[in-house]
Amino acid sequence: MGCELLVKVSRMSTESSSSQLLEESLNKPYSNIIREALDQYEYNFVITDPCLLDHPIVYASEGFLKMTGYCRGEVLGRNSRFLQGPETDRRTVLEIREAIRQEKSCQVSILNYRKDGTTFWNFFHLAPVFSKEEGRVIHFLGLQTPISQCSQLSRSAVTNMFACSTHRNHPTCVGKDLFSQHASSANSSNNLIYFGSCRREFFRDCPVDVGQGGIYNSFAEDGNKGIEEKHTCDVKESDKQKALTGVTRILSEMAHFSKVTGKTVLNRRCVSADVARLTPISSSLSIALSRIQQSFVLAEPHLHDMPIVYVSNLFLQLTGYSRDEVLGKNCRFLQGQDTNQEDITKIRQSIEVEQSCMVRILNYRKDGSPFWNHLHTAPVRNASGKVAFYVGVQLDVTDIEEDKQTDNGMTSNMKQLGAVGAVRVAVRSLLGVEPSR
Repeated sequence: MGCELLVKVSRMSTESSSSQLLEESLNKPYSNIIREALDQYEYNFVITDPCLLDHPIVYASEGFLKMTGYCRGEVLGRNSRFLQGPETDRRTVLEIREAIRQEKSCQVSILNYRKDGTTFWNFFHLAPVFSKEEGRVIHFLGLQTPISQCSQLSRSAVTNMFACSTHRNHPTCVGKDLFSQHASSANSSNNLIYFGSCRREFFRDCPVDVGQGGIYNSFAEDGNKGIEEKHTCDVKESDKQKALTGVTRILSEMAHFSKVTGKTVLNRRCVSADVARLTPISSSLSIALSRIQQSFVLAEPHLHDMPIVYVSNLFLQLTGYSRDEVLGKNCRFLQGQDTNQEDITKIRQSIEVEQSCMVRILNYRKDGSPFWNHLHTAPVRNASGKVAFYVGVQLDVTDIEEDKQTDNGMTSNMKQLGAVGAVRVAVRSLLGVEPSR
């Protein structure tokens, strides 16, 4: 009896905490009356938060609820995958997922399912919402426009095999992000593999290759094998224009209320000089990097003066600076009057030839106190082989002899190589193939 009570109390506490996060997701950037403002629109739309676990819906319009047959309590806090079903085309799902990963807009026609199991064609318009101050996506707006006239083609047997079971709430294959993952219960959390906010599900009866290229490549390749035809739906220009108008109006409303709180949002990533330092880092990559427990920074070699675009919490603890004091600066601010110029030259030359470098250099904290920094710098390439960033991993070795091992039995070099490797994996997994610069 006592155990049952504890479980019940724990569940209630978890639900309360989750509900609070959903509330704060909108209240903090837009004020607590944003919902009343959004309720005035008759469009069918949802707002999701990619920074919360499983990319949940944090707002659902009345039009969306009427269109799908769900009540608000059945929608809030859930990933939008519940709209998918056996006949939802996997390639369209991947197209949406890729737009989320790249933090860009997309428009697709997709077959969705209502609560009663009936299907409807939906012209789906996805739009990211950027924070001007933070330079990252804080929400996604998903607007749905039902389509009545569609030309449907037959599907191959292999296509049906990848429809992920005969019931949309019991998947048997690999799922993806917003509008592309399949439902999973809380008890299946052990099957989740996290890569930033791009969460992929790994089911035991659907083995995939998680080597170079990752789950996404395996799923994309296997999902297209044998697919000859798919359902298609012609979208009228009037429907496209209606969707665009709706997205524009809703984003304008969100931008208006964000100014009230002083946390301005934009419908595109701002490229002005004051926030250009944050441009390269997506929310997915930022979350993945935050899991690396080392002191390090990421610098953008393609921007003027090679500014820092990501800084770890341990770096801030080591140096005494705040994040705002570091982002956008060149790493030279750590140097001081007794810093060896030969070490600086060595670092600069390694960057010019795109090679790694290790030095034991004298650096300075914010309070002016010096410390010996075992610094490891290295280029970080994207999936196409282009240098996307440079990582600098710092280790305070002021009171440690150069050859002395750490508490974990690892040398300084081993620890830093591990951090560099983790950063490279995150960038290649989440940054994707970048166009030539």
